Amino acid sequence: MEPTSGKTNMLSQPKAVWAVAFACVIAFMGIGLVDPILPAIAEKMDASQSQVTLLFTSYNLVMAVAMLVTGAISTRLGVKNTLLCGIIIIAIFAALGGWSGSIWELVGLRGGWGLGNALFVATALSAIVSLSTAGTAQAIILYEAAIGIGISVGPLLGGELGSLSWRGPFFGVSVLMVLAFLFLMVMMPRTKQVIKKKSSLLDPFRALKYRGLLTLGLTALLYNFGFFTLLAYSPFVMHLKERGLGYVFLGWGLLLAVTSVFVAPRLEKRFGTIKSMIAMLILFAATLLAMGIWTDVKGVVIGAVIIAGAFLGNNNTLITTAVMQSAPVERSTASAAYSFLRFLGGAAAPWLAGKLAEVFNPHVPFIVGGCFVLLSVWFIWINRKHLMHIDRAESAH
Repeated sequence: MEPTSGKTNMLSQPKAVWAVAFACVIAFMGIGLVDPILPAIAEKMDASQSQVTLLFTSYNLVMAVAMLVTGAISTRLGVKNTLLCGIIIIAIFAALGGWSGSIWELVGLRGGWGLGNALFVATALSAIVSLSTAGTAQAIILYEAAIGIGISVGPLLGGELGSLSWRGPFFGVSVLMVLAFLFLMVMMPRTKQVIKKKSSLLDPFRALKYRGLLTLGLTALLYNFGFFTLLAYSPFVMHLKERGLGYVFLGWGLLLAVTSVFVAPRLEKRFGTIKSMIAMLILFAATLLAMGIWTDVKGVVIGAVIIAGAFLGNNNTLITTAVMQSAPVERSTASAAYSFLRFLGGAAAPWLAGKLAEVFNPHVPFIVGGCFVLLSVWFIWINRKHLMHIDRAESAH
């Protein structure tokens, strides 16, 4: 981590950083826009819950694989061009999704959406960290803040548009992406890059030889089973209309944003990254298990979804900060390797949640998700010696 001087802080950033951060807000609004309409899609397209949750599976699976090539693409196209390509791909596939006539067509188009998001997300994180003048930790907090704002505002807008038609949020995403494209085109300067060598497709796999990075990637794979169980399946058990689901996930996203910016840095400073991460994951697992026990109590499920945002906001900032320091490789390479493993978990979890509910009952997906999160805690604990250098580096600064 780069040392920061007393004159720099998270708000003292170059124009390029703010341009990317604003584009991140709009890009992540696109994810939340779709969440409140999942039950409506199931009803209108006569699809099962496991089929509708495939909208997250195809999205995350394509994104996981695409993460492996983001480094190779960005070193050839440049950061700005890669970001713009990702945004325009999202805009196109979101618009096509709004015209879908079947659930399988929509699932396929969501995969194309995932390709665009992979190009944007991986490049945006490395761009903000590289261009920031306030140090790695402050840059990551800014990135997580942009994600939190986008995720929190997205469901509110999605609920409003979804109350008119389930197709509305898809067209809304497309319009927002066009706005992000224009903003980034105008506001972000074309920085001159000095590239010593072009990134290889094998670089993310080579980076996983470092046990610290591999540990964090597999930890994220496991806890994302819980994350995407909550995100993709909980709308089916709350029994709310689109607008109501929008407000619930607005509360979830607001807590995620606030904790990622204001609470996570204090936890890291007071207790260290690894201990804080373990505590947040245990609390998140307990929340999922509570949802599994009291699935039929609407108030418990709604409250649990909202409070889970606090635990996930803290954990997202903590684990992203740790990833950037886990291995002596380029930040973009570390991000690609970590994201590949993380989104593999995000691809399997939504379909598994829907299928478990169909085969057993609505309680089981949350209990299984909570068990996976507890498994991630155990995995961190048995591999903690490979992560000790992260806390030592933070203590030194």
